[in-house]
Amino acid sequence: MRIIELIAQEERTAFSFEVLPPMKGTGLDRLRTVVDKLREFDPKYINITTHSAEYVYEERADGLMQRHAVRRRPGTVAVAAALQYEYGIPVVPHVLCQGFTREETEYVLLDLQFLGMTNILAMRGDKPKMPNLSKPLQEGEVNEHATDLIEQINDFNNGRFIDGTAMKEQGVPFSYGVACYPERHEEAPNMESDMHWFKRKVELGADYGVTQLFYNNAAYFDFVGQVRAMGVDVPIIPGIKPFSKLSQLTSIPKTFRVEMPEALTKEAYKCKTDEDAYHLGVEWGIAQCKELIAHGVPSIHFYSMGAAESIREIARAVY
Repeated sequence: MRIIELIAQEERTAFSFEVLPPMKGTGLDRLRTVVDKLREFDPKYINITTHSAEYVYEERADGLMQRHAVRRRPGTVAVAAALQYEYGIPVVPHVLCQGFTREETEYVLLDLQFLGMTNILAMRGDKPKMPNLSKPLQEGEVNEHATDLIEQINDFNNGRFIDGTAMKEQGVPFSYGVACYPERHEEAPNMESDMHWFKRKVELGADYGVTQLFYNNAAYFDFVGQVRAMGVDVPIIPGIKPFSKLSQLTSIPKTFRVEMPEALTKEAYKCKTDEDAYHLGVEWGIAQCKELIAHGVPSIHFYSMGAAESIREIARAVY
């Protein structure tokens, strides 16, 4: 069943959350702990992030630095399959442009289809921290933009491989969501451009959008109103991540390019300890989610990295 169908059949605002695959060699125990904390709220699905390789530098015996690419969080497809098998909760793996060739993407789609997982989130992904990591060897070897990735998925759904050959047997087509940004993507020159590209992704076939995390509901409501006026009618799912540490007052806006509302920062500056900040994050998250639910949002999606306990407190208060 497609994600929009899972959400539509709910009488109340649906609940979902996102997890990261475990670090290489650490196993699934910590990930299970997160799922076990949040499964009581009947999640309609769990998103599984994907991480491309990155460059690291190691000193050689001769004192020179050796650069090589590593993937610190492997196994998104395997983790998704393990969670769906163990918990019986639909999973939505991320499929990225950055760090993956079109051929690698094709094999990921094949593997997911074989496993019966046909809901995905199609994203460009963050640009690599080091230059040239995803530079194509030949023109067209990688998908440069989310719209390129979507077109590859559409071709796959229509029974065509990247080399143009036809599939002998077509599986269940993929349904996909895409990212959107109520406070503008950092690389967009303005909101109008950002909304244009979100609309384009919907025109190409995206079933829904899920937002970057935000703390200002007014920004979300304004964004939804503007794209509705542009003719975008798919569900737009708000993404929420409660903050829990004093250091996040500066790190979250810097990392995710979002603003902290003045009312929130005034209260945050009164916090003396991380425990104070944790309780404020929960309190703000509860108020934020209650307002979103009152406005009839179709679902709320929680980013769980370092926030599973906060999310559980928030969900208990609003669900």
